[in-house]
Amino acid sequence: MDDTPRSAPTAVACLRVAAAGAGFTRSCDTRTGSLLAALAATRPAGRVLELGTGAGEGTAWLLSGMDPAAHLVTVERDAGVQAIAREELAADPRVTFVTADAGPWLEEYSGEPFDLVFADTWPGKFTHLERALALVAPGGTYLIDDLTPRPDWPESHEAAVTRLLADLEARPDFRSVRLAWSSGLVMAVRGAPGGREQARAGARG
Repeated sequence: MDDTPRSAPTAVACLRVAAAGAGFTRSCDTRTGSLLAALAATRPAGRVLELGTGAGEGTAWLLSGMDPAAHLVTVERDAGVQAIAREELAADPRVTFVTADAGPWLEEYSGEPFDLVFADTWPGKFTHLERALALVAPGGTYLIDDLTPRPDWPESHEAAVTRLLADLEARPDFRSVRLAWSSGLVMAVRGAPGGREQARAGARG
């Protein structure tokens, strides 16, 4: 089966051209984007957080799956790169662009939790993981990408990925699944409070 998406949001083509012109090469993979749109569609009036706007391809995919009552907050520290996304997408009232380092932003955020968190940058994935996971609402989804080894990875990065996967899979409050697909993904769904702990206690009893 060919898993290439048959269509993409209209904005993606424009964003891709602008990103290439700016020398930005780390945009969201098309297959990951299609998954983002599907996950966003499962959350009517949902609250979505994207850590790492980049040039906005992932943002466009998320918006394409969201309903009119949903809202997306997308955070990026590089104002020049995020400007590409703002130019194309800021007219959509469902999106709020935040220009900030995602690490301090996560530490300072005090609002409501999110139904979907897409961590596409270092903070919220390799740093500030606990804080990012704490912002996932019960039943909500946490998604990370770019986990398949690449030749340009720094020497220590593979060990960091291994630790991250182990940390996620050891958590009793999330159900995680590895997806050897696209750029290498992990999707983790937060259970109801006490769900897995109670199930384990019942099994032991």
